[in-house]
Amino acid sequence: MVRRIAGRDLLSTLRDRRTLGATILMPLILIPALALGLPLLLGSFIGGQQQERQKVGVVGQIPVALRTALERDEKVGGQTVRAGVTLVAVQDPRQAVQSGDVEAAVQAAGPLPTRAGGEAGTLQVYAKLSSLRTQTGAFSKVQDVVEGYNRSLTLSRLQGLGLGEDTLRPVRVQPIDASPPQEQRSGQLAFLIPLLMLQFILSGGMATAVDATAGEKERGTLESLLVSPVRRSEVVAGKLLATTVTALTSAAFSVLGFLVSGLLAAGLIKNQSGAAAELTGVMGGQLSLSVGGTFALLGLAASAALIISAVLIAIGIYARSFKEAQTYIAPLSIVIVLPAVMLQFADFLTLGGGIYAVPLFGAMLSILEIVKGSAGTAHILTAILSNLIVAVLLSLLALRSFGREEVIFRN
Repeated sequence: MVRRIAGRDLLSTLRDRRTLGATILMPLILIPALALGLPLLLGSFIGGQQQERQKVGVVGQIPVALRTALERDEKVGGQTVRAGVTLVAVQDPRQAVQSGDVEAAVQAAGPLPTRAGGEAGTLQVYAKLSSLRTQTGAFSKVQDVVEGYNRSLTLSRLQGLGLGEDTLRPVRVQPIDASPPQEQRSGQLAFLIPLLMLQFILSGGMATAVDATAGEKERGTLESLLVSPVRRSEVVAGKLLATTVTALTSAAFSVLGFLVSGLLAAGLIKNQSGAAAELTGVMGGQLSLSVGGTFALLGLAASAALIISAVLIAIGIYARSFKEAQTYIAPLSIVIVLPAVMLQFADFLTLGGGIYAVPLFGAMLSILEIVKGSAGTAHILTAILSNLIVAVLLSLLALRSFGREEVIFRN
């Protein structure tokens, strides 16, 4: 009987092509686009700014060596890794930047030194500092060139005194990333993955849950179902099963989307070079999952789908109509988004084992750790068990609502 009720509700869902698109196509398209496309896009944009020549305005005179360094291209192996800038004379540096004639402008507040040891000078750099394009392009290049110019003047003075570059840096720092390889590949955008998974689980199960509860109440078909020879518990179990199946379908295609992203990344990053490839890797363009991690991800997704489905069924049966149910369910997205956004600050938090027992949030945290390759079996099992317990409690709440006439006939 549970299977028949679930099949009845699933058949209603399958008739809606828009729901099928949201459950299957959207995870396969959006997850690779965000998990892989966003890092590739950022790497291409930021790396492209380094290889593109920008216009920089100049007011007054600057040393010839500094001007030459600003205009010179930096090449490695015959390939340009940082293009120089094109210097143009301007009258008003602020106006030139605001009008878009140049991306940045430089003006010496006084004579700039041509040798170290004398009086220091100030080079004013006008730029739209709120613009990421400017910060990674013209402004960044001017900063790097000025630092290189200062270093060259200092080295020239040291060589005159018979000293070398090591005089300024007797101790050098060599950073070595001790993170596991999978954590290095996950990148800085890994916190988006739990958010995307749970959002797709919510959107996948919502259509079936609302149609099977508030939708049936609105159409007047729920009464005929309840007067048939079927127990209320079987009705709730069947509707919960149908909702969970659609939610799990969305979750499964979400995991498939992550795997597709990892496969595509291996080929696409090879076509990038220099700053673009480095930034893509830092942002998470090399995401990969092990076999065990994939199964653990599916287990967490299944438990999250159960608890979300139970919530949707409980809310849907309480609502008078389809539209009212959608209004009640809308805040659930905020409940998922806010904790998921906080995951990007997880490194700053001292998390105990009890945090994994928090419904949904423990699952999101475990998913993030799986992506980074640092998940513990105990934490994963705790998150799954917590979700299952809460799902049972919510199912009992839904069952109680199905047994109350003031709720069933609340239309």
